[in-house]
Amino acid sequence: MNQKNSLLSAEKQAKESTPRSQSRREFLGNVGGATAATIAVGVVGVPALAASNEITPEVLASTAEVSDIGGSGRAEQAYHLRIQAATIQKIAPLPTHTNNGDEDRYLNRIGNYSKGMPHNSLGEVDQVAYNALLQAIGTGNPDDFERIPMGDRQVQFKNPQAGLTFEMQGADPGHMYLPPAPRFSSAETAAEIAENYWMALTRDINYADYDSHPLTAAAAADLTKFSDFRGPKFRPSLALRRQSDLTADQATGSNNGETGQPEQPRIPIRQQGGSGPVTTGTLFRGLTPGDLAGPYISQFLWKDYSMGVQSVSQRMRTTIPGDDYLTSYGDWLFAQNARGHANLPNRYDQTPRYIRNGRDIGEWVHLDLLYQGYFNSMLVLLGSGAPTDPNNPYNKYRNQYAFGTFGPTHLQALVPSVAANALRAVWFQKWFVHRRLRPEAFGARIHNHITKAATYPINNEIFNSSTLEEVNRKYGSYLLPQAFPEGCPTHPAYGAGHATVAGACVTILKWWFDESWVIPDPVVASPDGLSLVPYRGSENLTVGGELNKVASNIALARNIAGVHWRSDATESLKLGEAVAISILQDLKHGWNERFEGLSLTKFDGTRITI
Repeated sequence: MNQKNSLLSAEKQAKESTPRSQSRREFLGNVGGATAATIAVGVVGVPALAASNEITPEVLASTAEVSDIGGSGRAEQAYHLRIQAATIQKIAPLPTHTNNGDEDRYLNRIGNYSKGMPHNSLGEVDQVAYNALLQAIGTGNPDDFERIPMGDRQVQFKNPQAGLTFEMQGADPGHMYLPPAPRFSSAETAAEIAENYWMALTRDINYADYDSHPLTAAAAADLTKFSDFRGPKFRPSLALRRQSDLTADQATGSNNGETGQPEQPRIPIRQQGGSGPVTTGTLFRGLTPGDLAGPYISQFLWKDYSMGVQSVSQRMRTTIPGDDYLTSYGDWLFAQNARGHANLPNRYDQTPRYIRNGRDIGEWVHLDLLYQGYFNSMLVLLGSGAPTDPNNPYNKYRNQYAFGTFGPTHLQALVPSVAANALRAVWFQKWFVHRRLRPEAFGARIHNHITKAATYPINNEIFNSSTLEEVNRKYGSYLLPQAFPEGCPTHPAYGAGHATVAGACVTILKWWFDESWVIPDPVVASPDGLSLVPYRGSENLTVGGELNKVASNIALARNIAGVHWRSDATESLKLGEAVAISILQDLKHGWNERFEGLSLTKFDGTRITI
């Protein structure tokens, strides 16, 4: 069976041309047999069920005549709506959860996450401790997690039992799917760790300087050489305008965003491998529609906004240049066994600044709240007067305006509500399926291999990369420099929590707003990060594109900080998207309005209506 990496989102919709009370009865009375199958949610790559006999019209016939408001009749309707939502989730085809096989392939567990447990001098995990982890994962018994030997009495795993939560809305974590992560020895992993090294080396280079700086040029040229690098590549004839052309004091011309008139976008052709080069204009960007248009940073991470009566600037506390950690082997090994340098604070710039470079955005994702970037994005959109999806039912009403449903208060509650579901879904994948090692651990495998302390099955392409000598020249080791004193957190790499939450929250916003609306008065950060200046590029920056970009910015910022891989980010965005879609598919049956469905563009470019 050809499994893919997200939940089927296209749930067939019945035309609701009748009053809502009647359509509810019809929905409940006609869910049996093949009709139930047509609204079943499946996993991408798994076809929807052709038929189902688990629900029959007779089971729900008692609700067909319920029309009273309140009382036992409404209670009966509420009960059967919940039963129906649960049944749809139950009959969805279950994915087959498969990891990359490294855990069985390497009995010393060099390809798997082990931070926090005891390690030998090579940073290889104690086998008794790792087997105790597998025991706890196999049983799910809370007491078994407490029996795992830890490297230090203060170290704690980050909440593995969250992945065993049963959800009360949307798909169960066990119904979600992530494809296997790249293998330890693969060319894709070699390319991913090379990108991590280049991200670390270029943290202090402003995005506006990417075209002119020799280190970013070297990074683009080096990543182009990898046979399985899966970041964006372009045919040279279709390359986008460079960020360095786009600040107010360097460019002239009208701002198309001010007119609101769309123009034919210049859409480069993405290459995975193949002949297209990585360029300084594509370096470290995401793969979704909109990621490659305009500045690297989304408008939603720059524009100021209002929260009630408060005006909020998006200037942030950032760290000083060169604030890197775990670059000596002793520090790295200590961090694997204990809490790293969690009590050692970063060194901070005393002046708040707008995001200018990888150092800034890496610190942004160090201390952000779970849904912060997307809640802020929502406030920017609401404050800008962004239109809702054309099918919002209140666009047609004359006597009512939206509030608790289809209005701002509904959205303000909905965006954060999907974040926790997304986090629990990815925690299931992290702990109970994949258990992938972090980039900081892979960097040490490279260090030990080069220094001949050990021999590991690492793809040779990374040893031909100039990034290793650049790191060694600067830091005196081949370890991956970390932006956080503690290094990575104490949970496995794949999937990524930030990316999954990003995918879920942004999916809600794309579903809610008109994605084609052009954002007025776009901006970029000044070189010193103290102000915002007008963006003068020719691209129209749309709601949909900039929402995709803010999701990628935050997902990939964790890579820039050194704690995640590219595939963690790209696949987890799609996992979060699937979580949000499954929740919307449950919730939609409870709304009273005549609701024909709102539409969104998925990260893969397909358009769906829910």
